Amino acid sequence: MADGDNKSANLLAQETAQLEEQLQGWGEVILAGDRVLRWEQPWFPGALMVATSLLFMMIYYLDPSVLTGVSCTIMLLCLADYLVPTLAPRVFGANKWTTEQQQRFHEICGNLVKTQRRCVGWWKRLCALKEEKPKMYFASVISSLLAVAWIGQQVHNLFLTYLIVSFLLLLPGLNQNGIISKYAGMAKREINKLLKQKEKKNE
Repeated sequence: MADGDNKSANLLAQETAQLEEQLQGWGEVILAGDRVLRWEQPWFPGALMVATSLLFMMIYYLDPSVLTGVSCTIMLLCLADYLVPTLAPRVFGANKWTTEQQQRFHEICGNLVKTQRRCVGWWKRLCALKEEKPKMYFASVISSLLAVAWIGQQVHNLFLTYLIVSFLLLLPGLNQNGIISKYAGMAKREINKLLKQKEKKNE
């Protein structure tokens, strides 16, 4: 068991080191984005929402086709991939990389690797469910997709995308400031109260 844990830890460290090497040119930009997403300044959430709202308002105004939107997105990603590693050292300064920044960059890369592993694990569990319990797999997938299709039919697709993107951008800050755990705990307590009241009525 210990050998398996050590092997998993070594593999995680190796994958993290590889990701750090691949993203080294993006280091300062990633750290700056991390500070914004974790709300190190009280005005960061408002700035995130304003920027996101302006972006989606521009998309709504221009109303590009799907092909145009995909092409422009890929083009911007290619430009960023080319320009950021070149311009970032000039903007942030190449000699200002501290031990604390390196440690935080290492943590971010480690979290990205863990997230990737979780996604792969969920996919493997879904495939295992398909092999072991095909009826449950079919019912779960079809019902989930029908629910998503119904939501997509009721809500405008751009507005729904705006809500999802806004939530994902605010999620790290909500988690960092304990807001999610706070309201999750409140919801859990209320559910427990309702269950206890139901048990008393049944008695």
